[in-house]
Amino acid sequence: MNRLIARGLKKMQGLWSKPAAHRPLDARALQKLHAQLQECARGAGGEVSARQRARRLGESYLQLNDAGRHAFLRLIATEFGPDPGKVATAHEHYQASIGLPAQWEAEALLWRALRSPRTRILTQFNALPQGVRFLVDLRADLLRFLKEDPELASLDRELEYSLSAWFDVGFLELRRITWHSPAALLEKLIQYEAVHTIHSWTDLKNRLDSDRRCYGFFHPRMPDDPLIFVEVALTDRLANDVQHLLDEHAPIFDAQAADTAIFYSISNTQVGLRGVSFGNFLLKRVIEDLKRDFPQLKRFATLSPLPLLRRWAEKTPEVWQCAFQSGDLERIGKLAQCPPTLEGARNLLTGEEWAANPRLARALLPPLTRLAAHYLLAARVGERRVYDPVARFHLGNGARVERVNFLADRSNKGFRQAYGMMVNYLYTLDDIEENVENLLSAGKIATRIRDQISEARKGAG
Repeated sequence: MNRLIARGLKKMQGLWSKPAAHRPLDARALQKLHAQLQECARGAGGEVSARQRARRLGESYLQLNDAGRHAFLRLIATEFGPDPGKVATAHEHYQASIGLPAQWEAEALLWRALRSPRTRILTQFNALPQGVRFLVDLRADLLRFLKEDPELASLDRELEYSLSAWFDVGFLELRRITWHSPAALLEKLIQYEAVHTIHSWTDLKNRLDSDRRCYGFFHPRMPDDPLIFVEVALTDRLANDVQHLLDEHAPIFDAQAADTAIFYSISNTQVGLRGVSFGNFLLKRVIEDLKRDFPQLKRFATLSPLPLLRRWAEKTPEVWQCAFQSGDLERIGKLAQCPPTLEGARNLLTGEEWAANPRLARALLPPLTRLAAHYLLAARVGERRVYDPVARFHLGNGARVERVNFLADRSNKGFRQAYGMMVNYLYTLDDIEENVENLLSAGKIATRIRDQISEARKGAG
């Protein structure tokens, strides 16, 4: 690559590291941008020309304000789709060729007709040193604008499809993160932690101590930017209380005596990769690494939040009738001095004070356990898609719903999201593939929490 292109790429890398500019996109600039996009779509010339075009286009985008970026993305979405005439002709030719020797050639022509100029434009950024990073950030912008502009959906689908291919789990590198990792990486761990906020460097040090493990997944084209963080605690039991796991003053557990690894925080860091699946068996790689260092480990489980439980319950009043039985309501009403009705129970749960009353909490254990179990096993988006996003991740990676945990998260966030409830997902290596297959083929969820419902009833006393 000649010096001119090298200087251009260096300039573009500088733009990527700076805050967004505020230049608007006027009519003249829009016309110039349209010409740049047409050049990229035609794809004339060799690799050097493609890099120059992509660099110029990236520079133009990065210097725009929000309105300008929206107009840029809208231009690609609406004017660089497949040619309807070519698609119709190719489809007609394909239909006429089915069963004939020319069918496969007709199929290839149809595929080429459906491949839009948008894809050719986006793919050219792959050749740049920061091109993949640029596309991830560009999609983060796109997702923001998509909420108000549904015509961007076609571009979003194509970009998500491309990113899914480029970020396949087979391309990701697993690295352990320790207290001695570069400070810049530790700062990103604090910044990106999305499940349990890291409040201080002391808190972070506790999460990286000898009885803990932390891993990051990295893409070779984004070597300094982790895509996912996984935080693990080494214990001798199936954890049911996140406050204990996060306690900075708790004694350090002897990792060599551990028989259980608890995944207590898994954070996706890149907004632009939302909806992009990193493939099944992601955590299997972490488990294999843990087993290499600690061969005595027998159980691999999570202590996971139920982030949408409360929202779902408040929108689905009929489930309260299944979760709260007449005996429950009478006990709750008597202890809380509220009406022994569903409305009374729901009003009680809008606050957090009930958790400080041991007898009242004990009375709420069975109905909240039933509510959480029903949410995990029955709540769906459409016919098959599991409602809870954390459950989708773990079930899609082959886990089993093992146990619902009452008052496992007493933080404000824990009550706000799920009445303090959490769940253990268990990973059994021999069952992972079968669990994934059953979920994908029949929507069947592997679980043992049905047995827990009757046990919860006995514990109400």
